[in-house]
Amino acid sequence: MTQTITKPISFDEFVAWYPENATCKYELHNGRIVEMPLGTGAHSNIIGFIRLKLGVIIDRYELPYSIPGDCLLKPLDDESGYQPDIIVLDKGELSKEPRWQKESIITLGESVRLVVEVVSNNWQNDYLRKAGDYELMGIPEYWIVDYLGLGGRRFIGEPKSPTLSVYTMVDGEYEVRQFRGNDRVESVAFPELELTVQQIFEG
Repeated sequence: MTQTITKPISFDEFVAWYPENATCKYELHNGRIVEMPLGTGAHSNIIGFIRLKLGVIIDRYELPYSIPGDCLLKPLDDESGYQPDIIVLDKGELSKEPRWQKESIITLGESVRLVVEVVSNNWQNDYLRKAGDYELMGIPEYWIVDYLGLGGRRFIGEPKSPTLSVYTMVDGEYEVRQFRGNDRVESVAFPELELTVQQIFEG
């Protein structure tokens, strides 16, 4: 049984608390442990589809990247920790990561080529919390895959519709480009990618 913690905790306390062989995922948000809900079939299919397509490109072009099965991403503050739906790591940078080999923890934005989050009902985490933290870490590219159009109007416009937002680092800040329908997704990390938004959403 997982022990309940009610007081705010640090990232290291969260790592020590994290149950072995957990049947679900947990994240740390502002010192509070958050159980991540199990994704729907469509949510899981989209994650698997993107992971597969990126993996094919990595293999075909012999890119020095890897997509780990499990990974904990530590933002700059000491009260948060995330498990991205997909994270693409630069293998050449992992030797600089002090906690990677023993704990699968990433602390440096330079180690990351791309983070992908597929939106569920708690869309505020992806658009507000994580976008800000990933920007501060210097992660060069971040996708928000909002296949149900759940995000706030200030993020995806009115009327709300399914949108894939690509956040790209430019001069230390994220610039956002949005793709919908038959738009081809443009990625800095994967310029070879030949996928439309609709293909991704259909998984």
